[in-house]
Amino acid sequence: MALKGNLRDFSIVQLLNLINLARKTGTLKIDRSEERADLSFHGGKLVYATLDGGESELILALRQTGMITEEQARTIGARASGRSDKELGLLLINAGYASQEEIIESMRERVLHNTYPLFTWHDGSFRFESGTPQVNGAITVRIDLENVIMQGTRRLEEWERLQDELPELDVSLRFADRPKTSLRDINLNVQEWRVISFINPRNTIRQIAQYNNMSDFQIRKIVYGLLQAGLVEIVRPEKKREEPELPEREAKVPTEKQRPDVKRNVIMRLIDRIREL
Repeated sequence: MALKGNLRDFSIVQLLNLINLARKTGTLKIDRSEERADLSFHGGKLVYATLDGGESELILALRQTGMITEEQARTIGARASGRSDKELGLLLINAGYASQEEIIESMRERVLHNTYPLFTWHDGSFRFESGTPQVNGAITVRIDLENVIMQGTRRLEEWERLQDELPELDVSLRFADRPKTSLRDINLNVQEWRVISFINPRNTIRQIAQYNNMSDFQIRKIVYGLLQAGLVEIVRPEKKREEPELPEREAKVPTEKQRPDVKRNVIMRLIDRIREL
């Protein structure tokens, strides 16, 4: 008999603890409004996770970790139509495009990316079905649930704080006229550089997150750090725009997800401002 209920009565932390302690194998399905999550387990280990399904999780994983660009993701997706992630991964490895270790690590990050947001879900129906998960050619990993629960709980606390500090995402950013911190004193990761390259009063924070395939938590954390460092300021647009404005030279290239304006000379501008101080 399947275990089922509502997150109002049985939280995601309690569910994961139960699956971990009982070393369960099966699939946890959670539905909330128009959102759906599917988590697969084997012997109490998290092996796969999707949010709302659809596209190849491998392509999204490689895009998320910066191994491919949005344009490359669309090209690979078109050429790999009908192939499973395992088949696609093997093709990429044989072509020398990525190593097995890089693909596994990208998928691990993707599984966690799809799992951590569930810690903020306090409502929604769930159903756990025992048995070998049907992942349909997906690339699976093995992740200890103890670490997932610990990190997810920490992120929930940080998520609540970030929501208080940065409640709106439909606002824009601009570079501070007189930054408090030198860029040379800050170590930025790949995702932070991506966000910086799209900072423009015409691009909302939400648009930047969507183009870079970032969760609300990820974009809030990065923007909050930039605000605290005094590198950027919030701009509240006079009129809400449905789509981001494209750079003139890219406007003729249609894309599935409209690309926000990219400030390609961002770093030089920042350095020039710092020199003027």
